[in-house]
Amino acid sequence: MALYITPLFAGLLTLLYIFLSVRVIGVRKSERIGLGDGGHGGLQRRMRAHGNFAEYTPLGLILMLLLELTGATPWLLWALGVGLFTGRALHAYSVSQEPEPLRFRVAGMALTFTVLVVAALMLLTRSANGLLTG
Repeated sequence: MALYITPLFAGLLTLLYIFLSVRVIGVRKSERIGLGDGGHGGLQRRMRAHGNFAEYTPLGLILMLLLELTGATPWLLWALGVGLFTGRALHAYSVSQEPEPLRFRVAGMALTFTVLVVAALMLLTRSANGLLTG
């Protein structure tokens, strides 16, 4: 079974992760802050955007991969991938801004949570069906 959809979004999300990492490194370098945030508000925001991305993205990709491996329809995987990427990008953008445009943060988290819940419910349904018919 060839996998195409989840790897595509894994690649795109990795590039976004690298972008967020480089933004943190840039402030660290320019402000000469080696560890922590040094009380720098902009660095705090960039670190949280980066950290939050790292906290939620892997779970979303794992759920997508499991769905793809169990034969989920491509349209579902595309919807989950677009939702995860868009949600993570909106959230990172919002958290990075001062003042923070809260509507983007809320939209980003809503999209991310929707992806996680839909994927989890789909996996639970697939597992239950497999156990019952197995």
